[in-house]
Amino acid sequence: MADVLAAARAWRDQDPDAETRAELDGLLSRAGEPDADADAELAARFAGRLQFGTAGLRGALGAGPMRMNRVLVAQAAAGLAAYLRERAAGARRPVVVVGYDGRRNSRVFAADSAEIFAGAGLDAVLLPRLLPTPVLAFAVRHLGADAGVMVTASHNPPNDNGYKVYLGGDSGGAQIVPPADAGIAAHIAAAAEGSIADLPRSDAYETAGEEVVDAYVSATAAVAGDAVAGAAGMVWAYTAMHGVGWETFARTLDAAGIPRPVVAAAQIEPDGAFPTVAFPNPEEPGAMDLVLEAARAAGAEFALAHDPDADRLAVAIPDEGGWRRLTGNEVGLLLGARAARAASGTPGATLACSLVSSPGLRVLAERHGLGISETLTGFKWISRAPGLVYGYEEALGYLVNPETVRDKDGVSAAMAVLALAAEARSEGRTLGDLVTDVSVEIGHFASGQVSIRVDDVRVIADAMAALRAEPPTAFGERTVATVTDLLDAPDGEPTGDILRFDLTGGARVIFRPSGTEPKLKAYLDVPGETAEAADGAFRELEAAVRAVLPA
Repeated sequence: MADVLAAARAWRDQDPDAETRAELDGLLSRAGEPDADADAELAARFAGRLQFGTAGLRGALGAGPMRMNRVLVAQAAAGLAAYLRERAAGARRPVVVVGYDGRRNSRVFAADSAEIFAGAGLDAVLLPRLLPTPVLAFAVRHLGADAGVMVTASHNPPNDNGYKVYLGGDSGGAQIVPPADAGIAAHIAAAAEGSIADLPRSDAYETAGEEVVDAYVSATAAVAGDAVAGAAGMVWAYTAMHGVGWETFARTLDAAGIPRPVVAAAQIEPDGAFPTVAFPNPEEPGAMDLVLEAARAAGAEFALAHDPDADRLAVAIPDEGGWRRLTGNEVGLLLGARAARAASGTPGATLACSLVSSPGLRVLAERHGLGISETLTGFKWISRAPGLVYGYEEALGYLVNPETVRDKDGVSAAMAVLALAAEARSEGRTLGDLVTDVSVEIGHFASGQVSIRVDDVRVIADAMAALRAEPPTAFGERTVATVTDLLDAPDGEPTGDILRFDLTGGARVIFRPSGTEPKLKAYLDVPGETAEAADGAFRELEAAVRAVLPA
């Protein structure tokens, strides 16, 4: 315990944040025999440090290296600056652009980073205000920056924040992948050996002008194309889910000539406390209740929702007297069909999706003479598919404009959905009709997810180990045809903690731990002669999968 106490005091002494200093002082004052809970809390906070990986950093706010705070962010900024200087190797001064969303401390973390980048001799550019993550990803390409940092925890719980890194140059403004993550992490570890009080800082960074946002709005409005002619009189509903999407999205709608929506007023302005949702993720049950209430009251034709940093999009449509939220696969295939038609027969053009997304995208690609790339999960991989014209993953992420943003982008995806809705409307049809059209074109696939949330992440590791030690030979009535373990991928191929079971009859089950939450996920895909047959087979497979997961 003495080592923990010494580490906590050293952390407190370099911490510039009065709130987290007081937090540590309180724990330190109670540590020892009188308060075993304080001992346990300190031990947990100093048991290691949040690991910098291909998703950057993400965790709960608080003091100590296992939390998100100004000390940890300063170390990350110093490490990234050292990595960029090393890559530049005496060439021009590296340029790094920094963005931030509306979560607690996002603006502070962004300003700290800009000061440290400038102090390290980089040309640092801070975006002018809180903005969606896609605007930061766009700015990296638009400004020809060497790197970008977005301070966001996306759709995580309210007390979380994060630090997402993009690279310019050969990476084209995509999120980092190995070996860049390890290289940056090594420099962060070196920076953590000293005190952040000794890091040079400078306020000689640039604050970007509105022209960056204007350029993003212009490029994104163009996604809708000529189809907006059918949008006159269209009634629809929208929520920003207390995030930063509305201002930029509204400007984009105006630029494209699309009528503004009825909004869920209680959720339209940024609020890092997320007071109306238990979990600010449009995938979660109940998260879209307020926008669906607004949609019903207005007689809306459909409803859209962004997550808090507006890089994901959810879509809901009227269905048998109620409302149905489309799955990520349904929206992904709907947008994939749009992209496939536009690129049909183009040599080298490729559709891409994560390997846990619907097999239907492969069918679309083949029907239109396009390439298909199935990648590891995450847009850091999807965005790097050669010849990419469209990419998606089932977790509500869509990349529809790869020449503008090399990441999932909920704003441009919304413009594509609005274009489809307007075009269908001009023909007397609906988004629901278009979803049915895609299913008829490529065949019926029932896709879904079974997941378990755990308090102890060791449960997830133990479950994956058990599946590897004794792989199931069948799931219910379906025999396992092949098992693919991505931990054993060939040299040079991306690897991951993923197990894929291909079953008789064309079904498949894929197991993987979540990259951002304490969950073990199983992804199920089942084809069927009809939608009803596929749904029935899915329910049978779902029951069999639940039987092999931890209780």
